[in-house]
Amino acid sequence: MRGRKIVLWRHGQTSWNLERRFQGSTDIPLTAEGLNQARRAARLLAALKPDAIVSSDLVRARATAAELAGLTGHEVLHEEALRETYAGKWQGLTHDEIVERFGEQYAAWKRGEPVRRGGGELETEVADRAAPVVERNADKLPDGGTLVVVSHGGTIRTTIGRLLGLDPAAWESLGGLSNCSWSVLGESLRGWRLLEHNAGSLPEPVLGDDD
Repeated sequence: MRGRKIVLWRHGQTSWNLERRFQGSTDIPLTAEGLNQARRAARLLAALKPDAIVSSDLVRARATAAELAGLTGHEVLHEEALRETYAGKWQGLTHDEIVERFGEQYAAWKRGEPVRRGGGELETEVADRAAPVVERNADKLPDGGTLVVVSHGGTIRTTIGRLLGLDPAAWESLGGLSNCSWSVLGESLRGWRLLEHNAGSLPEPVLGDDD
C-alpha cells in the first residue's frame, strides 16, 4: 500500500463570498482577510511537508496556493480543469436572487437531482474534468507522499464524491468547506477514504476501534 494523501484546500475569502454571491468561474480576487487566511493555513499545511501543489488557475486559488508554495519551495501546477462549476445565469447573483429567480431549479439541485444551474455544468461534468487531474497528480507521488489541491468548494465536493465512489445524488451530503479549510483523503487497500472534512487544523491520528 502506497499510503498517499490528498489535501483538498479551498481558497480564501472573496468579496463575493461575503455578499453570498455565486462566483462559479468568475475570476474574483481574495480580500485582505482572504489573503491572511491563506497565510495562516499555509503555515499549518507546510508542516505536512507536501510533495506537490496543484491549483485552479482562477486568481483566488492561485493567490492561496502561492502562500504555500512560498513556504515549501514547490512550483504550483495551475489547471483550468480545477475551476469552480460554471453556473451560467446564476453567476453574480446572490443566494436570495437565485432562490427568487430560479426557485424550482435550486430546489431540484438541493434534492440531489442533476441540474444545469443557470444553464451551466452538471456536477458530474465538473467531476469528469477535475477528478482525473487530482488522480493523475496523486499517481506521481512517492509512497507516503502528500498532494495539496487548491480549488473551490463545489469542485472539491464533487471530486471527493467521485474519488470515494459515491453516487452523485449523495454528493450534497458532504457539507461545504469554509474559506481556507480543507479535506483530506487517505489511501487504503479499498481505495480513497475521507479522513478529514472542512478542517482548519492538522489531522490527528485515529486512535481506537476504527484506525
